[in-house]
Amino acid sequence: MGMSDGVTPIIEGAGNLMQQYDVLFCDVWGVVHDGHLALRPASDALLRFRRTGGTVILVSNAPVPNHQVARMLDERQLPREAWDAIISSGDIALRHIEQSNLRSLFPIGPQDRDAALFEKAGSLTHKLETADAILCSGLNDDVREAAEDYRNLLQRARDQNLPFVCANPDLVVDVGGQLYLCAGALGDLYQEIGGDVFWAGKPYENAYMAALTEAERLRGERIDRSQLLVIGDSVRTDLTGAKAFGVDALFIANGIHREEAVVNGAICRIRLAGILNCDAPPAVAAMPYLAW
Repeated sequence: MGMSDGVTPIIEGAGNLMQQYDVLFCDVWGVVHDGHLALRPASDALLRFRRTGGTVILVSNAPVPNHQVARMLDERQLPREAWDAIISSGDIALRHIEQSNLRSLFPIGPQDRDAALFEKAGSLTHKLETADAILCSGLNDDVREAAEDYRNLLQRARDQNLPFVCANPDLVVDVGGQLYLCAGALGDLYQEIGGDVFWAGKPYENAYMAALTEAERLRGERIDRSQLLVIGDSVRTDLTGAKAFGVDALFIANGIHREEAVVNGAICRIRLAGILNCDAPPAVAAMPYLAW
């Protein structure tokens, strides 16, 4: 499916589109749940896709191991039957730490919320001088702090040439209409001052390569990229990642771009054209929220 005139088709149901593919790489936050509860039409669409023989890989920039993401989805009442596997940024970050032999990590991020990441990461130190790298899952206090509050700390880390492992490349997350800064905001600042950042997750290839490897393992076959569909709500992560990976994407407008794209529950075509302009990665279709 393509666009002949540069206009992204707006659809209400994705069933026909989804059935053209074998595997979905589906974003989590903003697509299958809104920060509080699973979105019923989305979980229904994923269930139906799996019943027709499709494979659903949830690809999340959550900075925690996949079992923690699964538990969070259980709490938000997404049926386990709606997905086959989860690829999380947290797992990609942990794999990188292990492969790079980074033993002593300076943690940045809420220690309680992201305990599952920090516990698996190995030895933590609260002294930059004894660290091999920074492991960042977010801001320590994303309610009161801004990225700028970390500039002095990051400058000291930069002076030591410490690598920065960003376990969530997202800049912001939408929690019930409230936007909070994510680890990506600190990764951006560190890169800006000349620091070395490893980005774990979307839009980077490591996320979709991990998802493809898992899908091929589950299906027991090689999968052509023409059989993959990315579903996501972020131009910066989902659509950019899909384009770089050479796969089609379905844009969900009611997520992070809701304020820009949606008026009274419907997609505004003019506003959509402003978001999915000639500089933006293409989408084969757009819809307000995922539904069959």
